[in-house]
Amino acid sequence: SDVSDDRIRIGDRVYANTALCPSGGGGLGALAEMISVSSDAVFPVPDELHMSSVANLGRNYCAAYHSLKVIGNVGPGDLVLVDGASGGVGMASVELAKAMGAKVIAGVSRVDKGTLPSMAGADRVLCYGRDRETHKQFKEDVKAAAKEMGHPDGVSLIVDVIHGDLFQDALVSCIKPLGKICLVGFVAGQKPIKPGLLLIKEATVVGSLWGRWARANPIEFRNNMNEILNFMAEGKIEPRADNMFSFDDYVKAFELFEQNSGRGNTVICVKSDSAGNTNTISKL
Repeated sequence: SDVSDDRIRIGDRVYANTALCPSGGGGLGALAEMISVSSDAVFPVPDELHMSSVANLGRNYCAAYHSLKVIGNVGPGDLVLVDGASGGVGMASVELAKAMGAKVIAGVSRVDKGTLPSMAGADRVLCYGRDRETHKQFKEDVKAAAKEMGHPDGVSLIVDVIHGDLFQDALVSCIKPLGKICLVGFVAGQKPIKPGLLLIKEATVVGSLWGRWARANPIEFRNNMNEILNFMAEGKIEPRADNMFSFDDYVKAFELFEQNSGRGNTVICVKSDSAGNTNTISKL
């Protein structure tokens, strides 16, 4: 009864992002049957989309789009390298970059992880492995692929969710002069960044955290959210939920992450209607 925002009405299907709540406490999650959020954190969901397909927008697609659009200004003709491409942010980066008209090289740690980024539209899927030798081979494979794809100077933008030794062993060498590397995460740990090669490559390394920017630029962020939702509604991005769990089985969903066996989007269905359709979804 307290809804006063003219963009939404009681009964609307909506996506809410608790990280945008201005009163503090934002980002604490939404794994509950009922939550209270600011209307600034709520976005209407197109009727064509299943609620499960938008549950991970904040964790995956917002982070990816911030790197690609706000930081990278990616567009047609660009070449984007995404590591960790079988995970949620990685796959979202592949999908969004393709929807924005760019070409994409996807990097994965094991060959068997290459199926999902390939299905998401990656133009090339390459394996960087877990040691210096495989990192070195990955570097050469990326350079060769970039040249074949019309980018002999290297990739335009790197979305890095892995970091670790991969950053210095391979990623910096793959960027073109004046290109950008977006640091989204460090699954392989944090390692010191040596400035020498960055100087030679004239590359920019930027930390990519979308939450602060979104709160400081609410109109631009709402436009970005609408663009992502429209990409989904128009079929440029395949709406999907790769792993779904019932509310009662939420522990199994967390165990999936603890065991590093989750691929793509993982969502929890908080409740279902009488026909068994999921109405309320929580992201993980």
